Amino acid sequence: MDKNTKVDEYIRNSKKWCDEFTKLREIILEAPLSEDFKWKVPCYTYEGSNVVMIHGFKEYCAILFVKGSLLKDPENVIIQQTVNVQAARQVRFTNINEVESLAPILREYVLEAIEIEKSGAAVDYKKNTDFDIPAELQSKFEEMPLLKTAFSELTPGRQRGYILHFSQPKQSKTRVARIENSMQKIMEGKGLND
Repeated sequence: MDKNTKVDEYIRNSKKWCDEFTKLREIILEAPLSEDFKWKVPCYTYEGSNVVMIHGFKEYCAILFVKGSLLKDPENVIIQQTVNVQAARQVRFTNINEVESLAPILREYVLEAIEIEKSGAAVDYKKNTDFDIPAELQSKFEEMPLLKTAFSELTPGRQRGYILHFSQPKQSKTRVARIENSMQKIMEGKGLND
């Protein structure tokens, strides 16, 4: 398997997880995957479809299965990062010993992830209508019908991003502030991060 020079550089420049990234890469490249570099992290694909990624955070590094929610996980090592992540799942590590001890399981899971990709199986994503619209946003829609129209014209992903962003705060006043701070972007047809 050809190694991607951008991944070489990523691992070489890693201050904290160099050994762990090297071992994870070695495990993944035993499978029939192509190595790429996407979203500033190593990404491994099967016939152009993203299957698995390696990434590091302050407290841990991880291997991320793009359609991890479809993996069986008999070893119960897969983690859903947050309740809002629908498809991807991680296996997290805090040291090289953990990576090495889970290597046989990771090899199996990578092969299963490839089989899932080959099969064409798809994750059953929630529709935007399955998410609760915060009462504060609903109230703003009633107050400003043009805002509701602009929101409904956004792509489903942008709508979902706003709904999740507005729903996160515990306090109503914070939810209202987020909505008011985002209204102009919504009116311009832009997403939360545009």
